[in-house]
Amino acid sequence: MRKNFLRLTAGALFLFLTSCAEPTAVKKEAVKPPEPTTGQSALYKMYQVARTWAPDAQVLKAASMHLTEVDAKPGTAGGWEAVFVSATKRMSRSYTYSIIEQQPTLHKGTFAGPESGFAGKSGVNSPFPIIAVKVDTDAAYDTALKNGGAEYDKKNPGKTITLLLEKIDKYPDPVWRVIWGESAGTSNFSVYVDASTGAFQEKLH
Repeated sequence: MRKNFLRLTAGALFLFLTSCAEPTAVKKEAVKPPEPTTGQSALYKMYQVARTWAPDAQVLKAASMHLTEVDAKPGTAGGWEAVFVSATKRMSRSYTYSIIEQQPTLHKGTFAGPESGFAGKSGVNSPFPIIAVKVDTDAAYDTALKNGGAEYDKKNPGKTITLLLEKIDKYPDPVWRVIWGESAGTSNFSVYVDASTGAFQEKLH
């Protein structure tokens, strides 16, 4: 009888001590960095906000932004900038989309910039409906690689890839311009890809 009592007492004491022990710390999973995005995806995010400014908003141009804090693979970027225009307002407005906050000039998510007057065309660029952008930048980059880009990249490794969307008179549809370099003005090689069909258009040296 005494043995049974001691066993019960020891068991109760064990349960009491284990219930008072601190819970095992739960390991927190590492927070994954935000993923760079493609041009078409970013453009639609900006367009959704632009439509609240002007229901008839059309795209004038868009371009990737090179953010040193973001490890973006070619065909994607950490930040994008686009200009939308409204025929009824006779105004244009710039928007940015970024996966990170970069004070004081760049905000995470979609951010609207100031308005400017618009007379129907801006230099060589003409506005176009967003529905015309059916090909994304990762696919445009692959097309550029197959049409001289891979050879140029092999001879000039490590160059920043810049992506520019525009509608110019030379082509019937808007085009993605895949640029090896920080900008079109400083690059000595780029490839035009039709943003509606995905067809190769031209390479520039």
